[in-house]
Amino acid sequence: MRALTVVPNQPGSLRIDDVPDPVPGPNELVVDGISLGICGTDREIASGIYGWAPPGRERLVLGHESLGRVRTAPDGSGFAPGDLVVGIVRRPDPVPCGACAHGEFDMCRNGEYVERGIKQIDGYGSTSWVVDADYTVKLDPALTEVGVLMEPTTVLAKAWDQIEKINTRAWFEPKSVLVTGAGPIGLLAAMLGVQRGLDVHVLDRSTAGPKPKLVEDLGATFHTGSALDVGEKIDADIVIEATAATAIAQQLLQLNNPGVIICLTGVSSPGKDTEVDVGAVNRNMVLDNAVVFGSVNANRHHYELAAQALAKADPAWLGRLITRRLPLERALEAFDPGDHSDIKVVIDLGAS
Repeated sequence: MRALTVVPNQPGSLRIDDVPDPVPGPNELVVDGISLGICGTDREIASGIYGWAPPGRERLVLGHESLGRVRTAPDGSGFAPGDLVVGIVRRPDPVPCGACAHGEFDMCRNGEYVERGIKQIDGYGSTSWVVDADYTVKLDPALTEVGVLMEPTTVLAKAWDQIEKINTRAWFEPKSVLVTGAGPIGLLAAMLGVQRGLDVHVLDRSTAGPKPKLVEDLGATFHTGSALDVGEKIDADIVIEATAATAIAQQLLQLNNPGVIICLTGVSSPGKDTEVDVGAVNRNMVLDNAVVFGSVNANRHHYELAAQALAKADPAWLGRLITRRLPLERALEAFDPGDHSDIKVVIDLGAS
């Protein structure tokens, strides 16, 4: 079969390879790949920033944003040929730590987890793949064209799940949400906010292209300018940061809204100089009972929440998030930054 592979930590090693067909183990499904989403993590691995090949191997099959159709399934697995599925990315560490032992491997305490297409196990960037039934989630059949958005949706399903848990610390009736960034993560965060009946505002620097209209058609309000100014103007109760821009994060830390909950989902590059008045940040957080927390990855519960959210969404709106599709043989083009007009680039793995 054909696969998108890379030598982790070696820039310029990305290529399309012939690799052995997958052989299922106990409780594993054989899945024909439909599509693969490409995100910043994939681009960082391809550029040599990080990534880990499977033990004893030089190359890693890339890709963690999966979508496929079951070809074969073991008896009693709960799956059948033809089911539309995605594979969960992370696997718990073998020890396991307390969080992993409770099924919360997204919160692993010792870092010994592994991840499909990222850390020590092959990803989903191949024309077929195998996956343990316990780490597989079934999707609504109507999502064949857009189900590849499932993995990024799980990141936001977790973020919202955590926000709602924090809400229970005291009476809290949020009305206004600010999402910074109108990429896939930001737009999906906004979608989940709209599904909760909240007044959603999305801030992005881009005024051209599809983003403003996507926000408008979602029923949210599009903004440009200062995150701090917009957050204070709309009296944001909840903020979800999805740009990874240090300047935006810095502005949000200055937000002086009582009880505000700020969730950081963007992974910033370290080492950039910024001037932060730590005393003012500390004062605001204490006096406003504010919360700032980070959220990444997802466990099975979040995948199930994401599947429900996608099933309720407008498939046509979701389809507009996918701004470029490429066949597998042209997958390397997805790693060219181009003119930055893309929202989500998807690789067609050749399955119908």
